[in-house]
Amino acid sequence: IGERLHPLVSAREPEHANKVTGMLLELDNSELFALLDSPEALTQKVNEAMDVLRQHQQLQQQQLAICDRKRCST
Repeated sequence: IGERLHPLVSAREPEHANKVTGMLLELDNSELFALLDSPEALTQKVNEAMDVLRQHQQLQQQQLAICDRKRCST
């Protein structure tokens, strides 16, 4: 499934295709097959995954900024 999914994800998010594909592969196979059959549903799931990645990156940046102010080590 991953081999079929990755090129479709890569067309939507080339820079994050590996990570997003990995995230999507956590879904049930029945949902993955539905995504392969529906470009709209796949785009929505890719967008959701990217939202999660962005939130995670923002949280990491905030934690680093706090740590820098406190002179923490990571």
